[in-house]
Amino acid sequence: MTIRPLIILPDPLLRQLSDPVVDLDGRVKTLIDDMFETMYEAPGVGLAAVQVGVTQRIVTMDATRGDDEKQPLALINPEIIWSSDDLKDYEEGCLSIPDYHEIVIRPAKVGVRFLTLAGKVEEREMEGLAATVIQHEIDHLNGKLFIDHLSKLKRDRVLKKFQKLARHQGGV
Repeated sequence: MTIRPLIILPDPLLRQLSDPVVDLDGRVKTLIDDMFETMYEAPGVGLAAVQVGVTQRIVTMDATRGDDEKQPLALINPEIIWSSDDLKDYEEGCLSIPDYHEIVIRPAKVGVRFLTLAGKVEEREMEGLAATVIQHEIDHLNGKLFIDHLSKLKRDRVLKKFQKLARHQGGV
């Protein structure tokens, strides 16, 4: 397994729509293994493939906390098939927007359909942190960031900060 470099805002790759996975081959398995390694090392609770430079619809997540037993979950071509009317706010952060956190309001529960690495279609109901994580990561697959859920003023401030940082580091 390899820890892959993270794509950081304002990299335009983060705004691209990710393509569905067609072949569940060894490259997908290797990518998922690398994504878990990268996510845990960061540390984070979720990671979309685009965040490591691969525009495929793959998410890894583990919403456990602290000393709880790890529950890694890989979702291929995930889609939200329903969401609750009840809303929940969580302070979100993002490995692609380091050291920035903000409250985001999302549905408290969602139903998710996805493929497992074995090619089996699975559906799960998620709530709490897991519901927030999967919504956040599916947003990534659609070229959307958690800051897009904020006011224009807050979003513009964050974008300017990261654009300035990238210029100083010789990036975008």
